[in-house]
Amino acid sequence: MRAFDVVGDIAVLKIPESLLPKKKIIGEALMRVHSHVKTVLNQTSPVSGEFRTRSVEVIAGEPKTTTIYRENGCLFKVDIEKAYFSPRLATERRRIANLVRPGEVITNLFAGVGGYSIVAAKKSQARKIYSIDINPAAFESMVENIRINKVGDRVVPILGDARDVVNERIGGEADRVLMPLPELGHEFLTVAIDAMKPTGGVVHYYTFGNEPDVFGPSIDFAGDVAAKKGFRMEVLEKREIRSYATRCYHIAVDLGLKPR
Repeated sequence: MRAFDVVGDIAVLKIPESLLPKKKIIGEALMRVHSHVKTVLNQTSPVSGEFRTRSVEVIAGEPKTTTIYRENGCLFKVDIEKAYFSPRLATERRRIANLVRPGEVITNLFAGVGGYSIVAAKKSQARKIYSIDINPAAFESMVENIRINKVGDRVVPILGDARDVVNERIGGEADRVLMPLPELGHEFLTVAIDAMKPTGGVVHYYTFGNEPDVFGPSIDFAGDVAAKKGFRMEVLEKREIRSYATRCYHIAVDLGLKPR
């Protein structure tokens, strides 16, 4: 069985079909080993759809899907079933926050429950962080998390499709743009550039890369898109965040963009 995630006091497993008859035994055993875990969920469908949600079932402990998760000095209310959230990205959220310069305006195209946005607000002197998500349940949790972490003076929650929000409301304002949804990295790169100030800035571009050339195709694609939008591109950093599938990785490419 693959490794499991613990979000707050909820553990999330992906139990293979061959072990499903023993799922309750597995859940109860996990709770005995990890005393702080109060609920064990089995993920019964992939993360999918416009809202990036997944189906789960309670196999042990309290019948709930909502918890409070602590990370990087922040608290997050998370409903595992209604909004995607990964504790495995804690290091990446801190890395981004550490790069933010005082006075920056940040646009987060896929904010979810507010992870990247709120950590950046707590750990940096960003002036404003536009925090966009299309999922109403994720947005509701994000609003609550902004309140809990007392960053409402700088984090602006926005419910909607990032394409529409950038086009109609906040295009051309950002010094730094976050794209923490690798499934939509290629599709929304032009939106990220449109969100950036005409004088340029940084785009944190997340996507997937396959061996043997994990970064090359995505960097080439980003360079072509930037050129068509009138920008010169420099790769500031590139990282393999985690293995996603066989010979495939969730990657981050930090792009520095300046007008031609």
